[in-house]
Amino acid sequence: MILLEPHNYIIHTTLTEKASQPSALDVQFVDFDGVRFRLTTPDRKVPTALVLSMNIRCWDELVRYGVNDILKREYGSLLRAEPESGYNVTLDIDLEQIPQEGEQREAFIKSLSLLKRNALAAPFELGFQTQKQLESSGTGQGELMALHYRDEEVIYVQASSDRVTVIFSTMFREETDRVFGKVFLQEFVDARRLPTIQSAPQVLYTTREPPLEIRHLQGLNDTEDVGYVTFVLFPRHFARAEVASSTITHIQLFRDYLHYHIKCSKAYMHSRMRHRVSEFQKVLNRAKTEVAVVDRKTASGRTMSSMR
Repeated sequence: MILLEPHNYIIHTTLTEKASQPSALDVQFVDFDGVRFRLTTPDRKVPTALVLSMNIRCWDELVRYGVNDILKREYGSLLRAEPESGYNVTLDIDLEQIPQEGEQREAFIKSLSLLKRNALAAPFELGFQTQKQLESSGTGQGELMALHYRDEEVIYVQASSDRVTVIFSTMFREETDRVFGKVFLQEFVDARRLPTIQSAPQVLYTTREPPLEIRHLQGLNDTEDVGYVTFVLFPRHFARAEVASSTITHIQLFRDYLHYHIKCSKAYMHSRMRHRVSEFQKVLNRAKTEVAVVDRKTASGRTMSSMR
């Protein structure tokens, strides 16, 4: 299956192009989960001065979980104190100050295209830090952090002394989506039994009934449209900085990965059905009998025409 890239493709390609050939632009686009971006040159006479802004619906929750500290760590002086109107975060980019062409420039542009990923990392990094503190004390549970990143869909993160639990609530609007989703999610549960991936996070899937960690919350949806996917992350999944970063990157994309492959599976099934119908039509066309036309002649050799 295809793994989705964590960076924003439009930001990456546009900055790569403008770094080589600066020119004025004003591009607005939307990423997964309704995250809005704007990449623009405020002064068209200075095409090397770019502004990248992002609007994300769960910004207020991210602020509580330390997103500002993460963005300052990742972008430093690029981070504007007051964001552009209508957006939550803004970066000022000077193309004259970026590294020369090569690996360093590619890494710099890649970091800018990971703006959404780095912002959404806040509750996960906080959960990993809390787990280490609870592990040293031996008991207790951390705060249940909720991230309302989509309409009617939430990510819950909670640390305890021996694990970090991440719960996705996801909506399946159509009956076929529920069927495909159940098949995919059951495969996540079953795949961990293979010897080669015993170290993978534990995955649990339930419909309607929410997991125990969030069952006390008010206003949870208990219809057939909702499903809950629980990932249990153990310390080995975030023991080192590079491992923790990879874990955050992959788990953020889980919801998009799931629904992307549901749509791909439906498209494949539809194409196979259309192909099968086309083959059936060919069989039926070959099965049609041809009406034999026999000319009747009289004794004198004249042809008789039948009236119908």
